[in-house]
Amino acid sequence: MVDLSAQPFNLDDAAIAWVRDTIANMTDEEKIGQLFVNMGAERTEEYLTEILDNYHIGAVRYNPGTAEEVWDQNYILQTKSKIPLLIAANTESGGNGACTDGTYVGHEVKIGASNNSEWAYHMGRVSGIEASAIGCNWSFAPIVDIMRNWRNPIISNRSFGSDPELVLDMSKAYMRGIMESGILPAAKHFPGDGIDERDQHLSASINSYSCEEWDETFGKVYSGLIDAGLPSIMAGHIMLPAYQKHFNPDMTRDDLLPATLSKEIITDLLRGKLGFNGLVVTDASHMVGLTGAMPRRDILPQAIAAGCDLFLFFNDPDEDFEWMMEGYRDGRISEERLHDALERILGLKARLRLHSTDREAILPPKEEAMKLIGLDEAKAVAPKLSEDAITLVKNKQPENLPITPDRYKRVLVVPVSGPPNPIAVAFSGGKPVKHPAEVVADMLKERGYEVTVHESVFEKLTKLPPEEQAQVVRDVYAGKAPISNLTDNYDLILLVAKIEGMMQPTERVMWPATKGTVDIPWYVYEIPTIYVSTASPYDLVDVPQVKTYINTYDDKPFTLEALIDKLEGKSDFRGVSPVDPYCGKDDAYL
Repeated sequence: MVDLSAQPFNLDDAAIAWVRDTIANMTDEEKIGQLFVNMGAERTEEYLTEILDNYHIGAVRYNPGTAEEVWDQNYILQTKSKIPLLIAANTESGGNGACTDGTYVGHEVKIGASNNSEWAYHMGRVSGIEASAIGCNWSFAPIVDIMRNWRNPIISNRSFGSDPELVLDMSKAYMRGIMESGILPAAKHFPGDGIDERDQHLSASINSYSCEEWDETFGKVYSGLIDAGLPSIMAGHIMLPAYQKHFNPDMTRDDLLPATLSKEIITDLLRGKLGFNGLVVTDASHMVGLTGAMPRRDILPQAIAAGCDLFLFFNDPDEDFEWMMEGYRDGRISEERLHDALERILGLKARLRLHSTDREAILPPKEEAMKLIGLDEAKAVAPKLSEDAITLVKNKQPENLPITPDRYKRVLVVPVSGPPNPIAVAFSGGKPVKHPAEVVADMLKERGYEVTVHESVFEKLTKLPPEEQAQVVRDVYAGKAPISNLTDNYDLILLVAKIEGMMQPTERVMWPATKGTVDIPWYVYEIPTIYVSTASPYDLVDVPQVKTYINTYDDKPFTLEALIDKLEGKSDFRGVSPVDPYCGKDDAYL
């Protein structure tokens, strides 16, 4: 089934011979090992060589460390492995996905809001330069999901938008940029996220589109990318009932499977109808969208039998390796299917010329590599993107803008947050992170405003002894304050929100207030009020009464500076929302 001379491999006779000779000389254990992508628990040479020697892995996707740490790790992996490795990073928003000191460019929704695919190209280009410098050759990006459900908490800011043409245009540009540095992209998450409101990390997830709807949206994106030479695809743990039923008319609801386990979706739809000749890797194997489908000992061989070529992450390496071996020995993984997977895995390695490059030379010299991380030219991209992307979504009280210290000397800044997010804490390294409202407050003070940062009732409660807390809450519910308390003391209220849904069931504002306090903007007709979301593009659903609403798509300092410039009228709002920020709610337009 694999044509190694055709797209996306494009191998010559010598490279094809290497692929086939290498497979022919493998032991069964080495063949099975090639099916696994490991995520290392350590970076020590002892650990890495033990994994290579005992499990014969075909690929790695590691957690980011500093550029030096990752270079050292990847040097060990490539020089100690019997067969060179695919080494992947999640460069979804820039080189910071390859190493912690890499360069952030922007979340995909921010790229989409610029309405300019050149920014997607630059994100791919910067990602490629930095990732390849430290030994990566494969990336789990771009995300090509189509965001059609505002309740979806996992793709919210990780999609280029809701329009298939925009997503395809941006994805092709990203692919062009990253491949300039020899990094092979893996578009994700086939057959497509953004329709269900659930996160497959935490539960099952379904793409409920009909075959016709899918063809006109996700099918259009994947077909376009395949035609453009897309080398690999990540299959998501997402069900696609319409097409599973299309290829298996006798199936019942009990037969529904996530794409990663479905022959109808991977082999019949992706390989057959769409003609994809490249490599398929599963999404992470700890996600409930996969583990909820069947026992783990059956999941492993089933994923390969369904048409996936690489299995992403061990749980317990000994158990998983043995269960994959069992699936091969008992025929669930056929000889033909195993050979097919191995040809694609080794075919990508040959496409990268790993077979013909001296192991010591696969990575660039370390000293030279470090010079490519965080270049000034790369760091200049994100601030320019912010200028193009920040979006004035709603402006029903145009008299609120522009702001100046003369018009609005006294500003009350109100922080708005969502549910506590342990993933956000983890990626901050456990360090306290300033809420963007506090950062904006500091910036406004530097520009001559008198700024007060609102402290919520519940923040105050934490400072009181338990016996006083209940009384404070009762007083809030019972008490009423004159509106003049606001209008006499402030000229403007600026709400600054950061709502992140990653690995949470929902992505919604969590109001810490009781009724009548300033946390909730009930006062939009009483005092000039502006709401800014620095993360989710969908906050408007929870504050439809707000008349001036802005999405910045991130809270980087340069973005917040650009925001204030735009609020002050020093530059125009240029962004165009790539998703429906009104969430289909008529009242949000008022």
